[in-house]
Amino acid sequence: MHKPLPKPVAALLALGVASSLAACSFEPKLRVPPAPSDKMAYTAGKSPVKTIAPGGMAGAAQEIQYGTELHEQWWKLFHSKALDTLISVGLKNSPTIAAAQAQMREAQATARANASIFYPQVTGTLQANRSKTTAATFGGSRGIHYALINGSLGVSYYPDVFGVNKLVYRNSEELVKYQQWQLEAAKLTLTGNIVTTAIDEAAAAEQIQATRAIIAHAKKLLELTENQYSAGAIDYSTVMTQKSQMASEAATLPPLEQQLAVYRHELAILVGAFPANAKRQNFTLTDLKLPEKLPVSLPSQLLQQRPDIRAVMAQMKAANAQIGEARAQFYPTVKLTAAFGNAATNPNIFFDPISSIWSLVGSMSQPLFEGGKLEAQKAEAHAAYDVIYANYRSTVLNAFDQVANGLRAVEHDAQALAAQREALSASREALKLAQASYRAGASDYLTLLTAEVQYNTAKIAEIKAQSQRYQDSAALLVALGGGWWNKPDQKSATTPKHS
Repeated sequence: MHKPLPKPVAALLALGVASSLAACSFEPKLRVPPAPSDKMAYTAGKSPVKTIAPGGMAGAAQEIQYGTELHEQWWKLFHSKALDTLISVGLKNSPTIAAAQAQMREAQATARANASIFYPQVTGTLQANRSKTTAATFGGSRGIHYALINGSLGVSYYPDVFGVNKLVYRNSEELVKYQQWQLEAAKLTLTGNIVTTAIDEAAAAEQIQATRAIIAHAKKLLELTENQYSAGAIDYSTVMTQKSQMASEAATLPPLEQQLAVYRHELAILVGAFPANAKRQNFTLTDLKLPEKLPVSLPSQLLQQRPDIRAVMAQMKAANAQIGEARAQFYPTVKLTAAFGNAATNPNIFFDPISSIWSLVGSMSQPLFEGGKLEAQKAEAHAAYDVIYANYRSTVLNAFDQVANGLRAVEHDAQALAAQREALSASREALKLAQASYRAGASDYLTLLTAEVQYNTAKIAEIKAQSQRYQDSAALLVALGGGWWNKPDQKSATTPKHS
């Protein structure tokens, strides 16, 4: 059976509990910028609803669905198993995710340490001492030997009279939330980088393929030109001009191959692998499906879905608690301590009631003069809150700017692709006509060369326009916060609540 606490200690703890129940708080009411109205549009002018481009790869129409939630992990809208696999590996192996997870665990440990202030701190001590003193002081001839055994339990407790303990813990609790949202933001950034880099790789591979076809076509034109020169139909300067054109086209290939290598190396690093050890499927634009429905959250929902906004909100709540802490420093600090145990010079009587000892101490300290320190600390806490308040506004504005830019980009990308495809079709027909006319001797080489350059330029521009639709669709989904709140492990704990 446990030995009951001595009555003085029990009374001390009861007093502390009563004091805590009567605690007050100096934390001010949280000051938050007004939330945007759902009636507010993201973009200036008429909001885009549907985008239409020619059919084929990257040419599908896209419907923008306002007020619709993203009900899955956002990258799955591209319907690429290879991309899904790569992101799964990245979330598991990325060092940036591991660092964010470690920072969250660190914040959680700090919060647990700060929570200990709510409880009495109990310390046990046991000491045995054997001593000899001189007897000369008393006129004796022999020294005096004695032993002392001391065992005790000490209890100290800081009753939360003014709610300071609660404020300290609330601060650390909000910092835990901050790190949780930082982790979610790191995941969103990682997945966004993987998707956009995969699209960059696919676009670079497509441009390389088109450039090789252009070089092959230029080589055939060179052969035709050389044959005409051999037949005496043209002069040698025309042959050299075509050689120069073919060399110029060939010179564009190595930089594209270098860029493709860079993208592949970046993808390896993003998933936590060395470039030489990365084993995965290479991406092409045909491996990705353009999302045909783009769910766009309402403005008030965006505040709940963006991890960076939620993180700054947690910082703001932590800073608000620090203002309360600074205010509470002007008021007394109460400390209650108690000790009880036994002390004896003989082990045989150590547990005898006559050897029991105890003490009960209550203390209160009140700052009287700090040379302006407390006022400065309070001003510092208010200023720190103002900084985070401004950061919150900036983060929200940046979020709306990104969504607005994404919506307009999706709209304009469709228009750009449609225009580029018209240009490509026209330049292709112009090149065919120029080739036929040149073979028949009805036009000069300069006309053919001009048609050739225009076609090559239009072909590369069309590939870039295709990839840009993928890029900006991904950027819009990232700007909306991704779909973290619909993951199976998030729905119960962190589903956005609108308040």
